[in-house]
Amino acid sequence: MRLLLDTHAFLWWLNDDPKLTDQARTALEDPTTLVYVSAVSIWEIAIKVKLGKFDLGEIDPVEEIAANDFLELPVTARHAHAAGALPRHHDDPFDRMLIAQARLEDLVLVSHDTKFKDYEVQILST
Repeated sequence: MRLLLDTHAFLWWLNDDPKLTDQARTALEDPTTLVYVSAVSIWEIAIKVKLGKFDLGEIDPVEEIAANDFLELPVTARHAHAAGALPRHHDDPFDRMLIAQARLEDLVLVSHDTKFKDYEVQILST
């Protein structure tokens, strides 16, 4: 399985948050699963930390990607073009990028965001 973590799913994983479902946790723990964290999630986290919406304490989300055997997914021009072309079901630019990346890279998006279901993207609910 190839997964792309929504920003909240990545943070829930890092904090061992009980909001992360058993199904999602099992998929993330499976050694055969490839788990991706998008650069856009790191950008979103950095902005929200700066705004005071998150307190990560000593957690460095960039270092945590490799520390958890996850893979970094860069944002490409192809991703940006696809995100801009998506229907306006969802206006959050971070989420639109994650949707575009999941679609283009054939990844299952791990999220609890119900608006994602309006797009042709595979979802594993958190």
